Amino acid sequence: MSSALTDLFPHPIVQAPMAGGVSVPQLAAAVSEAGGLGFLAAGYKTADGMYQEIKQLRGLTSRPFGVNLFMPQPEYPGASTGPTGAANAAPPSGAVEVYAHQLAGEAAWYETELGDPDSGRDDGYDAKLAVLLDNPVPVVSFHFGVPGRDVLDSLRRAGTLTLVTATSAEEALAVERAGADAVIAQGVEAGGHQGTHRDIPENDGSGIGLLSLTAQIREAVNIPVVAAGGLMRGSQIAAVLAAGASAAQLGTAFLATPESGANALHKQALTNPLFARTELTRAFSGRPARGLVNRFLREHGPYAPAAYPEIHHLTSPLRKAAAKAGDAQGMALWAGQGHRMARELPAGQLVEVLLGEIDAVRTALSDGGDGR
Repeated sequence: MSSALTDLFPHPIVQAPMAGGVSVPQLAAAVSEAGGLGFLAAGYKTADGMYQEIKQLRGLTSRPFGVNLFMPQPEYPGASTGPTGAANAAPPSGAVEVYAHQLAGEAAWYETELGDPDSGRDDGYDAKLAVLLDNPVPVVSFHFGVPGRDVLDSLRRAGTLTLVTATSAEEALAVERAGADAVIAQGVEAGGHQGTHRDIPENDGSGIGLLSLTAQIREAVNIPVVAAGGLMRGSQIAAVLAAGASAAQLGTAFLATPESGANALHKQALTNPLFARTELTRAFSGRPARGLVNRFLREHGPYAPAAYPEIHHLTSPLRKAAAKAGDAQGMALWAGQGHRMARELPAGQLVEVLLGEIDAVRTALSDGGDGR
């Protein structure tokens, strides 16, 4: 489906915005230069830090790119995330304090202090929006909820196209009603945080697989769909395009590239037999996120409360200390279910390889072959 969004980039490949220092300007530029859509991740950055990365990216490419924002989290109890009208569930009284007590041994082991869980719930959202309205970028996407129509209309007037993540057809309808230009259908296979519009314990492990989700959302809405979740090969991209997606968004596939800002231990862990599988966990942030199963996830995941971003703030010093110590067993190793298929190729070359695989599938299908 041709749209204002897909007209921005010639190839149906979007590089997922991976927060935490992975989606650096060099990675976004390489993908955009190769004809895909590169993305910066503004999550956990200051407004000025985001602005500086945008300036750097513009110095590396003149092609379109995107910036991703995290929606501010509602205060407990009963605040709404937006047009869905759904509030995050408040954690049980004292749950964060109990988890902090459980993590005291981790803090002692890594010789650091736990973070302050009350470090803020809005991720500098308003300040970042102000920057993006004063200095418009081609595309802005949103995670963890739906912006108000006024926000989306303001960005549209500034010449910016908008995308919002959805994990169900119901959420996709809320995205469409709010006036977004496209919806990102995020399957449960995706690495990192699930972009559910509300955070409730029932979200844990109950997501929809990408192919089913893409088809459901395609039938529910009239705006373009970008499919995301565990995609690592061009044959998989061809499958979601056939299911009705206008483009595919890949994160883990680009995490292993040399342009990625991911820690070297994180990159190595993707294909290390020691890390055989992924799980959705609240261990590191308090919100369901898919990562490689390591010691920290096994020991603390079952006890982590549904409390985002409090747990994110609480564990931040631990994750940084583990990375500094070279201990992958204490890091948040976000990865999609296809992580063992990661390829250590330059980002631009990876785009070319994926395109070749897509074309091979199309050729095989037209010739009656199996596409391998």
